Amino acid sequence: MTVPYTSNVAIVAHRGASGWAPEHTVASYDLALSLRADFIEQDLQRTKDSVLVILHDETLDRTLRGYGCQGKVADHTLAQLKACDAGTWFNEKSPEKAKLAYERERVLTLDDLLDRYRDTVRYYIETKNPEDAPGMERQLLEALDRHGLREAAHGGRVLLQSFSAPSLRLMRGMDRGLQLVQLMERLPAGEDPGVVLDSVARYAQAVGPNRLDVTASFIAMAHARCLIVHPYTVNLEGEMRQLARDGIDGMFTDYPDRLRKVLQALGPTKPALPAGCARR
Repeated sequence: MTVPYTSNVAIVAHRGASGWAPEHTVASYDLALSLRADFIEQDLQRTKDSVLVILHDETLDRTLRGYGCQGKVADHTLAQLKACDAGTWFNEKSPEKAKLAYERERVLTLDDLLDRYRDTVRYYIETKNPEDAPGMERQLLEALDRHGLREAAHGGRVLLQSFSAPSLRLMRGMDRGLQLVQLMERLPAGEDPGVVLDSVARYAQAVGPNRLDVTASFIAMAHARCLIVHPYTVNLEGEMRQLARDGIDGMFTDYPDRLRKVLQALGPTKPALPAGCARR
């Protein structure tokens, strides 16, 4: 008998179910949703002809195959990217998980993705290298508007994240109702996390720290500042279990099925934020 799922910990499918299928493809997202992930994550890059596409890297070399499918995303048009194979690399890297169908996967634009899933899923969208693509933030919000998702973004069904604080502040200035997540690099030794969290709390609702920096103390400090905590990228069951026991709000993982199994075994979790935290 399946254990009822009662945890409050959000399962964020990192680039989709990217442990099982090629990242940022329809195959990866469909699988993540079939495994009941709470959010699917997207990384945004911009093409030479100013289209927002879903790719993690600035370059094509790691995840695309085909003639001319090398070099920077920004040096290629959408038509050129659409001619690339976005799945063969995964079959080469993980032959035990390979599927012939993955060779037919293609690069998705943000509009492709939003048109496919519309308001039926929760999105977690990152502006990647926004300093190299001025106006990316406005394009992102315009895409949400085209697909009727601005209200979902106000309600937390669309979360917007970035390592770039200026990018997040820019979106905050455009629409104060957006739910923003500050991604964090590893904290330097000796740096006071409280100082960092104080700054983030002025413009964001959540933080996405490296999993190695997250302790019960860090979570408590973030919650005291009304910040939700979603660390990346947690793939080992032992780490999943410990973070959930420490009071985490959600986790990025390449294996949403693995995380759901751990959370089901743990059972209910306590409310995340203090009762006095009002939505900002």
